[in-house]
Amino acid sequence: MDLSQFTQAFFVEAVELLAEMEQLLLELDVEAPDSEQLNAIFRAAHSIKGGAATFGFVALTNTTHVLESLLDRARHGQLRLNGRMIDAFLETKDALQEQLTAYQAGKEPDPDMVAHICGVLQQLALESGDDSAVAQVSAPAPAPAPAPVAAPAAPVASSASSSGALRIRFARLSDSECDLLAGELANLGKVLSRTRSNDQLTVLLETTCAPDDIVAVCCFVIDESQIDITHEAAAAAVEAPAVAEAPAPVAAPVPEPAVVAEASKPQAAASVAAPAAKESSSIRVDVEKVDQLINLVGELVITQSMLTQAATMLDPVAYERFLSGLGHLERNARDLQESVMSIRMMPMDYVFSRFPRVIRDVSAKLGKQVRLDTYGKETELDKGLIERIVDPLTHLVRNSLDHGIETPEVRLAKGKDATGQLLLSAQHHGGNIVIEVSDDGGGLNRERILAKAMQQGMPVSESMPDEEVWQLIFAPGFSTAEQVTDISGRGVGMDVVKRNIQEMGGHVEIHSRGGQGTTTRIVLPLTLAILNGMSVKVGSEAYILPLSYVIESLQPLPEHLHSITADGHVIRVRGEYLPLIELHRVFDVSGAQTHPTQGILVIVQADDSRFALLVDELLGQHQVVVKNLETNYRKVPGISAATILGDGSVAFIIDVGAMPRIQRAQAASTAALAGAARRIATDAIAL
Repeated sequence: MDLSQFTQAFFVEAVELLAEMEQLLLELDVEAPDSEQLNAIFRAAHSIKGGAATFGFVALTNTTHVLESLLDRARHGQLRLNGRMIDAFLETKDALQEQLTAYQAGKEPDPDMVAHICGVLQQLALESGDDSAVAQVSAPAPAPAPAPVAAPAAPVASSASSSGALRIRFARLSDSECDLLAGELANLGKVLSRTRSNDQLTVLLETTCAPDDIVAVCCFVIDESQIDITHEAAAAAVEAPAVAEAPAPVAAPVPEPAVVAEASKPQAAASVAAPAAKESSSIRVDVEKVDQLINLVGELVITQSMLTQAATMLDPVAYERFLSGLGHLERNARDLQESVMSIRMMPMDYVFSRFPRVIRDVSAKLGKQVRLDTYGKETELDKGLIERIVDPLTHLVRNSLDHGIETPEVRLAKGKDATGQLLLSAQHHGGNIVIEVSDDGGGLNRERILAKAMQQGMPVSESMPDEEVWQLIFAPGFSTAEQVTDISGRGVGMDVVKRNIQEMGGHVEIHSRGGQGTTTRIVLPLTLAILNGMSVKVGSEAYILPLSYVIESLQPLPEHLHSITADGHVIRVRGEYLPLIELHRVFDVSGAQTHPTQGILVIVQADDSRFALLVDELLGQHQVVVKNLETNYRKVPGISAATILGDGSVAFIIDVGAMPRIQRAQAASTAALAGAARRIATDAIAL
């Protein structure tokens, strides 16, 4: 039987188990360890070992075996934990992650890395007086072929003194799963009988393996809810030939509500003793299938929008039933759209759970004491965004640890608590999600930032407001660190953070107070697939402005306009002067309104700055299905994506944050051309 069809499920579940193991290790109190946490850590290692043995991943099996032995002694109070052991367990988690990555790529893990981590664990085992794990791992490695979770049990002679047999019932099996499971159980002991009925399989197995070992093997093929294990009476374990696909006469099972397992594994056995009466509450679905479903729903929404627009020309009296049905279709399409979009939503805990380990390692390296607090872990964000926000947040956290939070000595001298605080929070705000990284450290140094900017020739002045000064740290190559470390100081990272966030349709803000700390705020749309937009008209073209950027719209009076250059204007709105960007100039649209008093000004905000966009007309506000422009065409400056309107036409979604940069680039280009023309004219006159 080819096991490759099941390995992907193993890799996915193993990664989740490693993440759970890391989180529990970080939360564990070594002075008074919680038994439930220790049991959970042990079960994670045990399950990974079972799957690794099943699929023939020898290095992974050996490593988890030594780890499991240590954890088993710890959970039974035979091993006293300390900080060094937790460090070793966390290092083992990283090594197991590397081994999984290698196996997933179809390669063998680095033998030196495997030998090193096994050596670390074996040394801990020897120091704690346990040499059994060392002896087993030091033995010749088994051949890389599918193996059971524990060493295959030799057939046990049937007698009255036998320990009995296990009746294992599987439900909802396919033919391939049935054959695979039957073959694996044969490796774990002696099959006394095997009965197949429709999609169910019942096997009477004589084995020395514990029920949780059997479940660990089977769970990488099917779900635990499909498995039911009960003990047969000792007398039931009589010698009988294995009958394929037919009932075999066996003694009736003794009705026991719980499985009595080895004394060393009480909780693990109890977890599989209860019959799996109800279905699993979740299923694994390939993300490509979800994306395909979302795309189809998007097309349905576009089609419904086309029908709704066409129906505006119909007589509401003559077509009352049709229009009523169309209204129901619109509501159902909206509900379907929201339900499908929620499938891709993931809690921010997926991101936040990565940082306790980062903070623990980095703060220890820097000699600092840091406490992590999180808020809003249940806040949900689109999967496409949540995976891309990990790297920017990691850089911001490391930056706070290195540059923000002071050492305990410095903090105490300032009258602060020796332990610094780092806060990660997430919350919904309108159609956006706001993620904040806050620390109570020394804050940003305005004078040092300005001095460094002047040294690099950046256009700055002492009168710049703080908000603009803080944005200077996002410039490429900018760093105020006095020395380069392996954590930061090279001047790379913050510019990448800002660029990545802008590519996700968001923006980043910084607020800092000297001696009190810094808060970095990231504002992102909830999803990349659908957004609330305002459609505007420029000439004969329609564009979409993301509604999260729009503040207000107005038609200015002549006295509100002020010229600053031949082609540059500002608009005064309630005492504030805002730059005016003419969209017809940015996108070279002919036939558009060129004078601001004849058009509409849409006031928008991006990257902590506000400006006005000149358009001809406001068409309406609605949800639009985002279509990636780069995938279907190429990247266009000032355009983030495209969508299809109700009349079937294509409209471009404006990259609001890019508008000021494009205007500056066009102004610089115009100035360069004007300068060249003046030089040519001067030379012509001289000749």
